[in-house]
Order: sequence, then structure tokens, then C-alpha cells
Amino acid sequence: MSQITDTLLMVRPANFRMNEQTAVNNFFQSKTPASPEQVNALAQNEFDNFVKKLRSVGVHVIVVDDTASPDTPDALFPNNWISFHANGNVALYPMFAENRRLERRDDILERVESEGFIIENIIDYTTAEEEQIYLEGTGSLVLDRAHQKAYCALSPRADEDLIIEFCEDFEYTPVIFTAYQTVNDQRLQIYHTNVMMALAETFAVICLESIDDKSERKNVVKHLKENGKEIIDISEEQMEKFAGNMLQVKSKNGIPFMVMSEVAFQCLSQTQVNAIRKHCEILYSSLSTIEKCGGGSARCMMAEVFLPKKQ
Repeated sequence: MSQITDTLLMVRPANFRMNEQTAVNNFFQSKTPASPEQVNALAQNEFDNFVKKLRSVGVHVIVVDDTASPDTPDALFPNNWISFHANGNVALYPMFAENRRLERRDDILERVESEGFIIENIIDYTTAEEEQIYLEGTGSLVLDRAHQKAYCALSPRADEDLIIEFCEDFEYTPVIFTAYQTVNDQRLQIYHTNVMMALAETFAVICLESIDDKSERKNVVKHLKENGKEIIDISEEQMEKFAGNMLQVKSKNGIPFMVMSEVAFQCLSQTQVNAIRKHCEILYSSLSTIEKCGGGSARCMMAEVFLPKKQ
């Protein structure tokens, strides 16, 4: 099974802004003096430039436009509500914020199928929302698809029982821990695993200091090492600049790229950059408005498509 894909689903924002419903436990979000119209226009511009860069290196990007209504300020982060798997399965996930549940759209699945992909089964976890239990897709789950492991940091958006249920359904081994960031001198849970770690084919970028429990940290390292991943450790300060929110993708002809934001790239040390470049090329794009208001970065914007294709 391949760890990386050459096809991404991305949703172009229509009403992007700081989502007040997610800000309660996403400490990466911040207010901006710009008007909602300005914020949305800036986000659209960042989105378009990012897509252009991905396509220029040969990544296939399926772009779907968000709709003007209902109100879905975070629609450009589709990886939280859906994941596409190589066996033809699609998972739909329960979302913490009520207005994010409106992002789930059947026509997006139809659009992916219209590109020649086959959807065999839909595994729907969304009824868990009724019990206020959440698991936000590949925001919560950082998947080692090649070795069938699911790394997950527990948080209000990642429920342990649901992680285990996902792992049973998809035949993954759960690697569960808790990751923290310092907010106003308090250690608070990080909302999504994918802001503190990224898994590539042969390496992992991870903020180990965010895992406060030493035995949990050791366990994560053990799992990464036994699958031959070089560990590139980032600091909490770098994590807050989205250096953990990266994704490895490949071009149509198989060339791998580690994709990140410009802010994330600029905060890396030369040693860290060299460590990544030993494994693959780096592609970065400016996403500063999306990062500030949305509290998510490059990785959150890309839903990987691993589905089988029609022959």
C-alpha cells in the first residue's frame, strides 16, 4: 500500500473567516482587523496560488467550489470530514463544530467518481455527533497507510473509543497519546494530531516535546523507528508556525514533494530543511491569512485520494 498519492481533493472557499465555533479549542486561530470580505478574498487568492503550485509540479488537484450557503467558513479544510482509501472505502467523520457538519456534501463524492475513481463503501461515523463524540478525519488521525498504523492525539475532537472503532474497521493499529501546547501558561490539548506530526514515506516530522508523558513519547518513537522512519524533531515554537502541518504528495511521474506553508518553511532550521531534502523536494506556498484565521495550514487543505481507478 502506498503512503503518498498524486491526487488531492481541495475545496475553494466561498465565505472563509475565523470560525467562532472552532476557536474554543483551536488555539492556533486569531482575530484579524480585516473585513470578512477582505479575509475571504485573501484566502481565495492564497488557495488559488497553492493549487497552481501543486499542479505545476504534476499533482492532480480536484477543486470543488464551496457554496455561498449554508455558512461553512472552514470548508477549505475537507480532510476533517472525509478520507478516501485504496480499497475503495470512504470514511465520513463526526465533527465538533456544528457549522462544520454542513461541509459534508454528496456532490463532492459524485465529483470524485466523475474523475474516474471507484467508491465501493461509505463507512459513516457521523451519528456519533448525537452523543457529542468526535473524530475529525485525517486531522485527528495521522495514517501510516503502508504499515497500517493510525497515530492519534486525544482531544475534544478525537475520542479514544472511536479511534479504536476506526482502526478495527480499517485494520489499523492505533498509536494513541496526548499532545499539548502552552496557552496562557497552561498545558492544553492540541486540537488535531496533524498540527504536531506529519508522516512521509521514509521520515516523520514531529513535535516530540508536545507529548508530555515520557512513556507515550517513547512509544510513538518506537513505532516510527520500527517502520524505518527518520525522525525530524521540531520545537513547540515551530509547531505553532505550522511546521508539523505538512503532507507528502507525489507528481504524476512519481516525484515526491513535502508540501507546507511559507511560514512553516521559513521557521525550519537549515539542518531540518536538509534532512527533509535528503528524502524529497520541498514545495511551499503563502497561506498566512488561512493560517491566522482558520488555525490550519497546508496539510488541512488537502484531502488525499487513494481510491482505485476505473480501468
